[in-house]
Formats: sequence, C-alpha cells, structure tokens
Amino acid sequence: MRAAARERAIREPRAPARLLALLKELRARGYAHTTVTPATHARVNGRKGQAWARDINGVLGWSRPFSGDVLPGPLLSRLQAADLLEQVPGGWRSRVRVSSLDGVCYLHSAWPTQDPRAVFFGPDSHRFAHWLSEWLAHCRVPPARAVDIGCGAGPGAVTVARHCPQAEVWGVDINDRALAYAAASAEAAGLDGIRWRHGDLLQGLPGEFDLIVANPPYLLDAARRQYRHGGGARGEGLSLRILECALERLAPAGTLLLYTGAAMVRGADPFLARLQARLAGEPVSWRYRELDPDVFGEELEQAPYADVERIAAVGLQVCRPGRCARDDRFTAPRRRLRSRRTRSPPGGVCPTTPWAG
Repeated sequence: MRAAARERAIREPRAPARLLALLKELRARGYAHTTVTPATHARVNGRKGQAWARDINGVLGWSRPFSGDVLPGPLLSRLQAADLLEQVPGGWRSRVRVSSLDGVCYLHSAWPTQDPRAVFFGPDSHRFAHWLSEWLAHCRVPPARAVDIGCGAGPGAVTVARHCPQAEVWGVDINDRALAYAAASAEAAGLDGIRWRHGDLLQGLPGEFDLIVANPPYLLDAARRQYRHGGGARGEGLSLRILECALERLAPAGTLLLYTGAAMVRGADPFLARLQARLAGEPVSWRYRELDPDVFGEELEQAPYADVERIAAVGLQVCRPGRCARDDRFTAPRRRLRSRRTRSPPGGVCPTTPWAG
C-alpha cells in the first residue's frame, strides 16, 4: 500500500485535464503544424496580410492575434478554460503554440519566447527526435529503463516510449510548466505510462539507466532563460554536467545520446577538446559528429560569440562496456560509411555499436 502511494507520488505531475482536453480536440480536428526557427517565424509573420490569424494554424502555430470568430466555439472554450488566452487590442492571443512531430502534437510556448520559463520546441526538437528514432529502430535489446534529462516539451521521452513500449521511461526537468505540457502531449498521444519528475538532472531519481538522452540548451543567453542558456564559456556548461551525470548513472552496456551545440572557433571545436580530455582513460566507447554544421547563425552577432565562426548541432554517443543493444547486421556497412566523415577520438569507437545518426 505504501509502495503504491510512493509510486503514485513519484509519477507526478500528471497531465492537467484542461490541457489534455485541448490537445484531444486538436487531434480530433486533424491539426498539424511544423515549427520553424525564430528568424523564419518573424519573416513569415512580417509578410503583408499575416498580422492577424485567419485559421487555427495562425492562432496556435504562428502565434498571431485573432478575433473571436476565427476559432470554432469548442476550441475557443478549451483555450479559455485552460487559461491560455491573453486579451490584446481587438482580440485575443494564445499563450501557447502546438506543433506536430511524427503524429504527436506538442504544447510549447508562444512566439516570441521571452518568458524565462518558456517551454522550447523547434527544429532542434525534430533533429533530436529523428536521431533518437534512428538509434532505437536498430536496437537488438531495447532499453528497459530510460530517462530524458531536461525533457522540455517532451519529444525525447515520447520518442523513446513509442519505440520501447515496455520500457520504464522518465522525463525530468526543472520547469514545472514544461512537465505539464509534456505530460499532456504524451497522454493525448496515448502514452500515459511516461513518468514525469521535477528535478535538476537526475537528483532524487534513483538507480541506473540503460539509456540516457538529452537535448539541453547550448547557447549563451544574456537573460539566462532556462530553455536557452547552457552556461560555460560558450554554452557547453550544461552539456558537460549531463555527461558527468551519465557517467555516474549508466548501467552496464548503457548508452548516452546527447544532442547539443558546439561553438567553432578558428576552425577548432573547443567542446570536442573538452570531451577528449574528460573521456581519456574512461572505461567507455564513444563517438561524436556534427549533425548540422550551421545553426542559430543570428547568435554570432552577440558579444559572447565575437570569436565564433559558427555553431554546429552535434551528437555525442557514449557506451558503457557490455552486450551491445544494436543489430550487428547494421554495424559493418554503417561503420564504413561513417569512417570517412567521423573523427574517432581517443577512447575509441563503440566497437559493436554503430553511429546513431
């Protein structure tokens, strides 16, 4: 009885009923929207005739103000009931966006995301989820216990849960709003078994994990907003903390998949240099590569990036020794394909685990 009560407590927070009702209403209407970069969002909304929303996507995808007759009555009522509307001169504006990825609708914060507690979802979320899907699709032994550190809107935890329905999957974040949005998005997609936990990294969450995934903020943000600010010299601080945490909590044969960003300086990758120094002599195998060579180019105009040539989206895969969870049939050709494009750092390449990319 007490164990069951502890289990219920540790699974909090639950999906708020009103958020869940909103997402179910949108799914019933066949809603879909692809999120874009902030720069693209500003360009599209700045076009002639795009100042006000004329349909559901304009309201919940493009964050445009709208008059009361744009949305169907039931949908408007759902937004009002969930306290997700703010009044603006001449109409209303939604406090949230809803974006779709692989058939799942994700709640996240309205554009522009100025709130320090804003919940991020963007093109990085797509790259992250697709990278995870590629790795999980070739698991010979699916992870029994997995966690998404800094889960945000939830795409990492949701992706793992969809591929591994028998796994115990956790989503952890320091932002209560993010946990509420993620829980609602997952439950509306039929994934009500994911466990959500408020916390910094894995504090308060016991045990080891077969799979740790993370897509942390990796920029330097003057306002230190949680969803953007990575800390450190060039935004790498939180990513390095996650690596340390994973090295302590990975189970035998466990894997860390860390999607993050790296600021390139005069043709060099300081983040990779930090990884090489930290992982030298560590009893793990690992791989690292650029997944997108140029993201968030507008950040280079900011003072902290005065010596930075570009910011790359990168993936780090760290494997504990043990039986490989990947399909051997996939290994040999994949290794040959990647060997020409991937630097093999000291510490070696995962011997039987191909690159997750």
